[in-house]
Amino acid sequence: MSAKPNMSVPAGTSDAPLRPISFGDPVVSVERRDDGTIYLRPKKPLGDYPVRLTDRLHHWANAEPNRVFMAERDKGGGWRQVTYAQWLAAVRHIASALLARGLSAERPIVILSGNSVDHALLAFGALYAGIPFCPVSPAYSLISRDYGKLAYLMKLLTPGLVFADDAGKFADALAANVPGDAEIVACRGAVPGRKVTMLAELLATPEHPRLDAAHAAIGPDTIAKFLLTSGSTGNPKAVINTQRMICANQVMLRETLAFLKDEPPVIVDWLPWNHTFGGNHNIGLTVFNGGSMYLDEGKPMPGGIEETVRNLREISPTVYFNVPKGYESLLPYLRDDKALRAKFFHRLHAMFFAGAALSPFVWNSLDELAVAETGYRVPVLTGLGATETAPFFMSVKPATSRSGHVGLPVTGNDAKLIPNNGKLEVRAKGPNVTPGYWRQPELTAAAFDEEGFYKFGDALKPVDPNDFDKGFDFDGRIAEDFKLASGTWVSVGPLRARFVAACAPLVRDVVIAGINQDEISALVILDIDGCRLINPTLPPDDLAAIASDPLIREAFRERFAEFLASATGSSTRITRAVLLDTPLSIDSGEVTDKGSINQRAVLDHRSGLIDLLYSPTPPAHVITL
Repeated sequence: MSAKPNMSVPAGTSDAPLRPISFGDPVVSVERRDDGTIYLRPKKPLGDYPVRLTDRLHHWANAEPNRVFMAERDKGGGWRQVTYAQWLAAVRHIASALLARGLSAERPIVILSGNSVDHALLAFGALYAGIPFCPVSPAYSLISRDYGKLAYLMKLLTPGLVFADDAGKFADALAANVPGDAEIVACRGAVPGRKVTMLAELLATPEHPRLDAAHAAIGPDTIAKFLLTSGSTGNPKAVINTQRMICANQVMLRETLAFLKDEPPVIVDWLPWNHTFGGNHNIGLTVFNGGSMYLDEGKPMPGGIEETVRNLREISPTVYFNVPKGYESLLPYLRDDKALRAKFFHRLHAMFFAGAALSPFVWNSLDELAVAETGYRVPVLTGLGATETAPFFMSVKPATSRSGHVGLPVTGNDAKLIPNNGKLEVRAKGPNVTPGYWRQPELTAAAFDEEGFYKFGDALKPVDPNDFDKGFDFDGRIAEDFKLASGTWVSVGPLRARFVAACAPLVRDVVIAGINQDEISALVILDIDGCRLINPTLPPDDLAAIASDPLIREAFRERFAEFLASATGSSTRITRAVLLDTPLSIDSGEVTDKGSINQRAVLDHRSGLIDLLYSPTPPAHVITL
C-alpha cells in the first residue's frame, strides 16, 4: 500500500467558539412564480455610494494624510510606503499627464505588468482623469508563446498608451503587439526601435488646468476599467466596469463585512489585479475603508510561498484573502513557526477565499491553529461573484460558512433562480452588474435575459428547500453538465469537487469526460506539491516524470478505487482516468493565468486522448477500474 498523508479532520475545534465580528447577515424575501422561477430580494436597502472611487481617496487624504495606503518591498528589503496624502498628490500629476494625451474609452490604457505601487499609481491616475484602463495578465506577455490573446485584445481595445514596469522584460511582447500610434510608458528599460516614456516624466507633469473639472465630470456610468475574462472559446472578453459598479459594490462589501468599519483594514495581498478579486474587491475595500495594502510578491507554490511567509512575519493582517491553494501552502509554516502563527492571528477578524472550494482538511486545520493561538475559530468566509458583478454578489454567514456554500445575495442585489434540467440556474441584477462587454454587442445581448438579469451560467441548490434563509450551495456550471449515452445527466461541478477531495493531496483539478458515452472518465491535473508528499524524490518541474511515477500511480489508483466504491449510480461512476503528463496550455485556452480550468477547451484540445480513454483496449497509461 502507498503512503497516505494524514488528511483526517483535526479534533477538538468544531465546538470552539467563533471569534465575534461585526457582520451584516444577508436576509431576503422570496417570491415564487408558477413557472418555477424564484426571486430572492434582500430586505435591507442599499445605502448611498460615492460617484467616484477617487472620492474616497480624497476623503482619506484629508482625514488620515499620514496613513500608509500602499507599500511594497524595496531593493533593500524594507518597505516602500506611500501615504494617502502622497498618493493623491502623485495621482493628480499622473492624471494631468494622461489628460494631455487625449486618451479615452476609444483609446484607453493597457497595463501589461503585474501588481506594483507604480502599476497602482498609473491605474489611479487613469481613474482620476476618467480614462479607462485595462490590467492584463503578465502571462499573456511572458508565458504565451504566440501572443495570441495579447494580439487579440490589442485589436479589441485599440489602446493609446501601454504600460509595463520593466520595458526590457516585456520588450518582445511590446515590440510585437503595441501599435505604432500607441505610446509605451515604463519605469525602466527599453524596447529596441521604439520610444519609451518613463513614468517619472508623468509624475513630474504640472497639474493640468482642467484637472479638477475633468475629475468632477466623472459620473456613475463613466467606464473605470475593462477587466478581461475568457469565454468558452478562450478569447478575452472586455467586461465594462463602471464607477457605479465599483462604488456600489464597495458599499455592499462594507455593509456585509461590517468589521471593515471597526478598524481600517490591513491587507497582505498577492492576488493579481487583472482579476476582479484582487483588482476590484481588495484594492477597492482598502481605499474605501482607509486601509493599508502591503503588496506580497509571493505565490502559493514552492519558491513563492516563502516570500508570503516573510511578509506575514512582519505584518499582521486584519483580514486575509487568498485562494484555497494559498491557504494549503501556508499551513505547514503556520504549524511549525510559533512566531508566525502569533503574528498572523494577532488581529485577524476573518479569512476569505474564492476561486475554488477549500478542502475540509485545510479548513479544519486553519480552525485548529486559530483555536490553539487565540481560543477562537476565525471566521472563514466566501460567496459567489463574477467579473461581471464587480464581483461581490452572494455571501455566506460566519456561523454557517462551509466549503461549497455560497449563502444569499447581499444588499443591493436581486437573484433570480430559473429551473434548468433539474437544477436552479442563478442570475443577478443590481447596480454592481456590468452594462456589457466592450465592442461585443452580441455577447452582451446573450449575457442578459429579458428582465435584464445577468446570466452567471452557475447553478445553486438550497440548503433547505423549505427555508431559503439557510442559503444556497454551489451546484456546478450549467454549461459543463452533459448526458451519457443512456440519457442520464452528469452534474460536473459537484462530481469534480468530490473527486478532487477523494484524491487529495494528489489532484489539483479534474476534467470530466463522457458526453454520449456509456461511462464517465477523467483527465486528471496533478498537484505537484501534493505528489511530492507521497514521493519527495520527485522533480518539482517534470510533470511527465510525476505522472509516470509508480508510487504516484499506485497512490492515485488507491484513492480512485475508494472514490468509485462510493458511487451511487452511472452519473457519479468514473471508471477510467489518465494522469495528464503535459501542462495545460494558456495559448489554447485550456487554463487561465490564475489557474482556472476551461473544461470545454481541454476536451476539445485533447480529443485524441479522450479517444484513447474510451478505446476497447486502452493503453497502459490509462488507469481503469
